[in-house]
This record gives sequence, C-alpha cells and structure tokens, in this order.
Amino acid sequence: MTSTPKQKVAVIGGGGNVGASTAFALIAKGVPAEVLIVDLSEQAALGQALDISDASFTMPGTCRQASFQEAGQADVIIITAGARQKPNEPRSNLIDRNYTIIKSIMDSLQPIKSTSKILLISNPVDVLTHIAQTTSGLPRAQVIGSGTYLDSGRLRNALSDITGVSPTSIHAYMLGEHGDNQFTGWSSARIGGLPLLDHPKLKGMDLESINQKIAHKAYEIIEAKGSTYYGIGMCAAIIAEALLNNTSQVFPLTHYVEGLGCYMSWPAAIGSSGVEQSFDVKLDAAETKKLEVAVKAIKEVCAKYN
Repeated sequence: MTSTPKQKVAVIGGGGNVGASTAFALIAKGVPAEVLIVDLSEQAALGQALDISDASFTMPGTCRQASFQEAGQADVIIITAGARQKPNEPRSNLIDRNYTIIKSIMDSLQPIKSTSKILLISNPVDVLTHIAQTTSGLPRAQVIGSGTYLDSGRLRNALSDITGVSPTSIHAYMLGEHGDNQFTGWSSARIGGLPLLDHPKLKGMDLESINQKIAHKAYEIIEAKGSTYYGIGMCAAIIAEALLNNTSQVFPLTHYVEGLGCYMSWPAAIGSSGVEQSFDVKLDAAETKKLEVAVKAIKEVCAKYN
C-alpha cells in the first residue's frame, strides 16, 4: 500500500455535484494530496469518496470520506456547499439562504489550522467569501473565492473561436462582481503582446453581446440541466493546486482588494500563503464606471453581514 500524501485538500459539500466534480478533478489532474470528502449527508460523502478513490489507483492523490473536524486541519479547504441557484435567479438572491450555511460550516471546522487556505465556490461568491473570512478568523489573504476565473475561461474560449488563437495565449479577464455586475476588461486585454481589440477579426464586433453571452452562460446551463459543475470543478482544482504548489500564478479571483475596500474578483497571484499580490488593472472610463457599480453593490450587501 502506498503512503498517504502529506498535503490535504478538504471538499466541503463533496457529496454534491460541484464538490464531487472538484474532488475528481483534483485526482484526475494528478495533484499529490489526500482529498477529504465532507458532507452533511455522510452517505453521499461516502459514496462519492469510494467512487472517486477508484479513479486514483494510477494517480499520486488519494480520496476518502472525512469529518468536519478533520477538514479544519487541511491545507486547502474548498467550500462547495450551498443552496442551489434556481433558473433565472440572480446570485444575490442566494445570500440569505447561504449565509446560515457558510456560518454553520465555519463553526463546524473550528479550530481551523492557522495556515489553512479557504476557497469559496458557493454563490454569490464575493459576498460569501467576505462572510467566510469574518466567521473563520483567518487573515484576508488566506480566504479567497473562485470569482470570475471560470467566466474568464469562457471568455477566452469565445475569443479563441473568433480569432483562431489558443485560449491560453489570450490574456483577457472578466472582472468585478461574479454575477450580474461583472464586466470584461477589454482595454487591458492582450493577444501576442498587442491590444486584443486591434486583432483584425475583432474589428466591428459587438463587444457587449460577447460580454453578455459570457456573463449569462451559467443561466443557460442551469436552464438545460439544473446546475453547473464540471467547469467550476476543474477551476477549483487548478486554484487549489496553485495554492499547494506555491506557483504564484495569476488568476482573476475573489480576494480582498485594498484599494477598493472589499472582496472583489480581480487578478491576483496566489501561492502557499494565499494571496501574494493584487494587480492594478488599467481600465477605460466606461469600464471604471462598471467597476464602481460592482463595488457599490458588493459593499452594500456585505455591510449587512459584518
């Protein structure tokens, strides 16, 4: 029998679709960690853990069911639990339903290891990341959310279809609030070192229609199949891997942006200590106004949960 990996990643809500997809992605990516599946439904957690462990025999990671107390001692704690978003329901409507859930989880995890990093996936992620930080007792740099990382991936895929350039070579972000007030940072986007909007295939394109299509793709998926989980599961696994391996990679994640005074999805470099750097993205006048709207919306909601 092989030894158990020293690093641990706990997936809270691992009995559900998002949590199970996250745990499976961690194993499938070959992350050398012990993946702990935790859920209020112990039967669902056990079933997912047993199933995912069957996929680990050729991988360095392992997977098993665990308790909330064990999860509190993990190196990375991924929160996927939360009330399900209903078709056409704005993410902001989920807040009251999810506040109690997040606070209960943080209470159950105590005492949380002082070096743990918490990654929020549940929506509305910007506000729930704020709530998780205030209720966990961990420093702001150690509590982050998936933010607009998946949305930015969707954006890059769409731009790749238009330009014929690989998504990994397109540097463009969805920014602001993950949800109804998110926007594309067109003015800062680059491709091959040049401004993205200078690409000949983007001349004359309706940029707002692209932005809206990306911003509302989740609603399309929810309408068709009830929820989204494969894309966000992979994103969560990639972020967790960066935290474990101290890669200092830059992602558009929900983190506390000092200059804005709130949790917001913004480019940040992350490593073993959590957020290492937050970057000052240059915006044009129209984008700045959209950012102001997003900041105001997030602050107004967060003020109710301080």
